[in-house]
Amino acid sequence: MKGRTFQRHFRESLKSLGRNGWMTFASISAVTVTLLLVGVFTIIMMNLNKVADDIENDVEIKVLIDIIEDAEQAKLAEDKLTNEIKNLAGVEEVVYSSKEQELDSLIEDYGEDLSLFEQSNPLRNVLYVKATEPQQTPKVAKKIEKLENTYQVIYGEGKVEELFSFLNTSRNVGLVLILGLLFTAIFLISNTIRITIIARKDEIEIMKLVGATNSFVRIPFVLEGMWLGILGSIIPMTVVSIVYYKIFEVLKPRLQGELVQLLDVTPLLYQVNALIILLGMFIGIWGSFMSVRRFLKI
Repeated sequence: MKGRTFQRHFRESLKSLGRNGWMTFASISAVTVTLLLVGVFTIIMMNLNKVADDIENDVEIKVLIDIIEDAEQAKLAEDKLTNEIKNLAGVEEVVYSSKEQELDSLIEDYGEDLSLFEQSNPLRNVLYVKATEPQQTPKVAKKIEKLENTYQVIYGEGKVEELFSFLNTSRNVGLVLILGLLFTAIFLISNTIRITIIARKDEIEIMKLVGATNSFVRIPFVLEGMWLGILGSIIPMTVVSIVYYKIFEVLKPRLQGELVQLLDVTPLLYQVNALIILLGMFIGIWGSFMSVRRFLKI
């Protein structure tokens, strides 16, 4: 296509937006409302996925070590057990915690009343183990239970499996809902654009009757659909960015130090805004392309 011809199509696509004011407004409104829903729901699901990941990554195995009276033998046994656990398939990290550290942690969590046990500490030395994949935690725990010098392995048996199952179900449901919303957006917006083009079928038929090629007729409409998608993306991107930024600023101090954290403003908003504008452009172009096609068969 020659540059002059493309410039003509470019100008015509912009002029058409003004000539068909009400239909342009209807199309942009449909794009705006639908993409706003897509943007909001995407941000919610991305944050829920982060919360699920954080919860999964916080799951660890607590290994209570057998008590051995002889200090030297106890140290050798602990080192041996630590190395054996580190060498197990699926283990990412092993952290040692002495019984004194365990008691200090309990005192910090439950109050000074427990300080009475400092003279005769009844606790055991502990190894905290994290699996490479959180889903593998039960399997790794079963392997550790079989090792020598292991007194007890604690990882929330039963509850952990239920937790992972719930989180996986939540992710799958969220993915299905997002895909459903995207298909709904494509359907609603493309239908709105189709109505816009149907209202101008006489214009298309006249162009065909005077000898215009299919591409000559189609390109201005495709470009117009792209502009509709871009214009309809502006308000959703703006609203999503401002609202999420405000929510993040309010909740960030309150969630400081907590397990549950929100995704940082960047790069989240860049990713969501890119999705919104690309989706708007795609739907506009696709809807126009498919709608014009039916009128080119004269």
